[in-house]
Amino acid sequence: MGYRNTRECLDALEARGELVRIDKCVDADLEIGAIQRRVFRAKGPALLFSNVRGCRFPMAANLFGTRERMRFLFRDTVDTVERLMKLKLEPMELLRRPWQYLGAPRTAWHTLPRTVSDGPVMANETAVSSLPKLKSWPLDGGPYVTLPQVYTEDPARPGYAGSNLGMYRVQLSGNDYVQDREVGLHYQIHRGIGHHHAEALRRGEALKVNIAVGGAPSMTVAAMMPLPEGLAELFFAGALGGHRIAMVRRPGQLPIPAEADFCICGTIVRGGEKPEGPFGDHLGYYSLAHDFPVLKVDRVYHRDDAVWPFTTVGRPPQEDTLFGQFVHELTAELVPSVFAGVHEVHAVDAAGVHPLLLAVGSERYVPYAAERQPQELLTNAMGLLGNTQTALSKYVLIAAREDLPAGVGCHDVPAFFRHMLERADLTRDLHFITRTTIDTLDYSGISLNQGSKVIFAVAGPPKRELGTELPAGLDLPRGFRDPRVFAPGILVLKGPRHRRGRDRQDPALERLGETLARVPGIEGFPLVVVADDARFTAANWDNFLWVTFTRSDPATDIYGAGAFTHAKHWGADKALVVDARLKTYHAPPLEEDPEVEKRVDELGAEGGPLHGII
Repeated sequence: MGYRNTRECLDALEARGELVRIDKCVDADLEIGAIQRRVFRAKGPALLFSNVRGCRFPMAANLFGTRERMRFLFRDTVDTVERLMKLKLEPMELLRRPWQYLGAPRTAWHTLPRTVSDGPVMANETAVSSLPKLKSWPLDGGPYVTLPQVYTEDPARPGYAGSNLGMYRVQLSGNDYVQDREVGLHYQIHRGIGHHHAEALRRGEALKVNIAVGGAPSMTVAAMMPLPEGLAELFFAGALGGHRIAMVRRPGQLPIPAEADFCICGTIVRGGEKPEGPFGDHLGYYSLAHDFPVLKVDRVYHRDDAVWPFTTVGRPPQEDTLFGQFVHELTAELVPSVFAGVHEVHAVDAAGVHPLLLAVGSERYVPYAAERQPQELLTNAMGLLGNTQTALSKYVLIAAREDLPAGVGCHDVPAFFRHMLERADLTRDLHFITRTTIDTLDYSGISLNQGSKVIFAVAGPPKRELGTELPAGLDLPRGFRDPRVFAPGILVLKGPRHRRGRDRQDPALERLGETLARVPGIEGFPLVVVADDARFTAANWDNFLWVTFTRSDPATDIYGAGAFTHAKHWGADKALVVDARLKTYHAPPLEEDPEVEKRVDELGAEGGPLHGII
């Protein structure tokens, strides 16, 4: 029942023919991450690197790199976990079909961690400088742990029930960190560790932290799970792993996962913040150096046969895309129980997850109205912005389930956008929240962690026929060119280079809106996107979503053809204009090193270990 450690997992994948061993010497500085990305894009096997330059520990990658492999790793438990998730929504199911839930009591037992006095992870001690020095992107500030399991307990309520297991950035060296004595711990807002840290600060105590790497695959997935506050990820790891998670508890120490490959143990003390970063992140840009907590390292443990699992974080899709899809499969039926009136949500991976949230809700407030308009949908959207990880969403697009054609939902992105644009009343349906909290990794706002959000809600019948050809007589202001019809109702333009400062709107975009308002037929294109490269942006949906929603702040970067403000409500008579250019204050996008890519090509050449894979 489930894999208890990394070696068991690797052996099973090798026996299945889904693991390739690479014995050639490779460098953890840029090269090994580039290999992982290429193999992931090729839907290739898991990788075991046995000869890492300057490091005695082997490294493993792409363990979760395909949906099929992810399901295989949890094949003994995933169906039961999915059924148990459904039970929260429909508890009477257990009474109606008890034979479908015969494994439920055993699964419930597996959620309880098992305290032990010793375990394989405690066999050896080492130093931080002896760990693999994975650097994924050229401008990264140093080596990082990319699949950490960061464990903390609530200082006011110690124990497993009040614990948090999260996947937060861990910088092993570089910047101003004291070698072997300090590592950087970057956690974003709205993360469970923040509650524990705040309580420790309130009590005047240091916060104990353990950072495990490897071990049971279910621990890695659990660290990624966006579980509600108060529900311990450690319990979920046991259910998904099919066994009770063994935790080594010794006097004066936080519990340590017994089967982990490595564990860095330390404390966070008040006032010890230091610059962390830059780091190539999942939005496809570098998150720049900012002050974050520092972990004072006490000990570093590792097991005898330790392997260092890793992944690469970068512009989607990456391996963490599969984590998101897997989590959605497990939790999709829980959505209505967490968000009343919401039937489906889609945090769009191609747009960097948090920048764009699509949703389907109910519109039942005034069922007798001659024309339905968004009312309950606005309540639904506010709920999404006030709870769990959806609270970090920047653009929330929500449609009424009653209006959607059969078979169309928010995971069919082109159809959902078409549905939204056909029905939008641009004078009424946009609702902005300004100068609020946004995702730490999103640099489109007015400062770190601060920017705006917009709710775009539609209900009722279609209001327009969407354009599919450029409007006749389209005359653009100076500096704007290369208009392209990307999709029905969506126009993409190339704009001049952005030269304004942060938190300032651009008069050139205002002039564009005024010009477009005079173009006959522009109302057939309710969404106009201005980009640095119209050809790239309009090449496919992945490019369009990434450029449009990662490079714009709603309040600063939405303009309009026929824009107006009335009683603090903003709208547009004919079209929205989104400024999706790279701004002067944005973080740079990630770019691969050509010389490193040439070395990776050699591994895929005839006779190389990845020949026929990349």
